[in-house]
Amino acid sequence: MSNSYQAEVLKIYEEIRNYETQALNRRKTEIKEKIPEIFNIERKIGSLCVELSISAFKDLVNREEHLKNLRTSITELRAKKGELLFVNNYPVDYLDLHYRCLKCKDTGFIGTEKCSCYNKILVTIHYKNSDLKELTKENNFDNFDISLFSSKKEGDMIESPRRNMEKNLSRSIEFLKNFKNSKINMLFYGNSGTGKTFLSNCIAKDLLDKGYLVVYRTAESLIQNLKQIRFEGSSSLENLLINCDLLIIDDLGTEQLSDFSKTEIFNLINKKLLKGKSMLISTNFILEELVKIYSERISSRLLGNFILCKFYGDDIRIKKNLNRKK
Repeated sequence: MSNSYQAEVLKIYEEIRNYETQALNRRKTEIKEKIPEIFNIERKIGSLCVELSISAFKDLVNREEHLKNLRTSITELRAKKGELLFVNNYPVDYLDLHYRCLKCKDTGFIGTEKCSCYNKILVTIHYKNSDLKELTKENNFDNFDISLFSSKKEGDMIESPRRNMEKNLSRSIEFLKNFKNSKINMLFYGNSGTGKTFLSNCIAKDLLDKGYLVVYRTAESLIQNLKQIRFEGSSSLENLLINCDLLIIDDLGTEQLSDFSKTEIFNLINKKLLKGKSMLISTNFILEELVKIYSERISSRLLGNFILCKFYGDDIRIKKNLNRKK
């Protein structure tokens, strides 16, 4: 996670706490005017709580009995306060500070560990600031049209593009269904315009809507990120790429190929595999071309650790564009 995202998350928590504090102050002002007796009770509770704290460290005769009586008095006063609120048609917690998250009390942390609500806010921020927000407006399962894929089997096709896409769609839905408890990776490969990016974005939106952190990178932008990590020491960026729930690498093979890019792509893929963090990679190359272009270390991981989904058929982008002009 980048430092800018962390700062934004913490700022949101601060805004939540400020909002709830101001809301509590408004509620107190309202109750002070309508039920002033409640504040006399609160002052008594405050005094007894102070006495209880002091008495706990004093060497008193019958100290335990005295502490018990103080606790009983505090409990009775709190009950009386609650009754007064209730009979005046207010919730009994009306004068309590309200938390959006009871586990961390709107701090984002339980001790030194991040609360579950922290990741939900992080996902929202990342989603808002990423290319995925625009990409998934149109590219989502609601707009998936299987009729765009030909039902005709041509040439050396084993099955029609439509039947093939139905299988890829089924694999993708199974991937999403088991995502929480699995370490599955997917490789989409085949001709340009056959639905790889569209289906990738459908998967991304489904996971984002469920609160998972999805990071989308084209192969070229990924290389730029890897250069930042290597030469600028951007550990926060490295953490984001490695520890996100799903990393999507689009158009593998369009990046400028070099020893650096091959080495860093291998390191990233290997680290994510070791951590059990899922990846979805798409490429216009067929498998034989991938083996020739990339090192044996990369290709063996792509072929051995990823579900392979082949895409083929007419260019859907062209078909959709022609349909719009009709």
